[in-house]
Amino acid sequence: MTPLTIPGRLFLVRHGETDWNREGRLQGGKDIPLNALGRMQAEEAARRLKVLTPDYATVDYVCSPMARARETMTILRRELDLPPEAFGIDERLRELTFGDWEGFTWREIRKSERELARARESDKWGFVPPGGESYRMLAERIRPVLEGLAPDTVMVSHGGVARAVLALLGAVGTADAARVEIWQGKILVVEGGTATWM
Repeated sequence: MTPLTIPGRLFLVRHGETDWNREGRLQGGKDIPLNALGRMQAEEAARRLKVLTPDYATVDYVCSPMARARETMTILRRELDLPPEAFGIDERLRELTFGDWEGFTWREIRKSERELARARESDKWGFVPPGGESYRMLAERIRPVLEGLAPDTVMVSHGGVARAVLALLGAVGTADAARVEIWQGKILVVEGGTATWM
């Protein structure tokens, strides 16, 4: 895959924690709200962003339409003393869909769907869960979003989306992208094909 080039910096923020995150359940397309820790993580992300880009008021803000991402963005902007609801929403930034596996933990899936779980382990980038989508499919969905980014953009989305973004921008290879840990409450700064946690 030829890496995309984006103007300026991309500040990637994963939504804050939900109860399903805490329990290790696959959320995907399910709209699970933030929990108390998740709201604190959104506040922490705002504090980090202030340090990273003092001109935070002039950068672009775009968000997944899912409730956990929108709540994270709203809290983040409120902490920055910006109009909380004044950000763009892009449907293409929805989380990777796990289909029939949503609501289950990986442990449960490995027990009940042994062969499929093995197939996923051998090709995390290309594997399509029953009724779901692969990271490869997700990357094609979000490619046009990256191609249209403004210079310096704050993007609040999901772990799966962040992994696909890293692969599309050449920060990691596709074989590794699906295994990258995406932290909540921190900011992943992507610039010139390199990614740094802040």
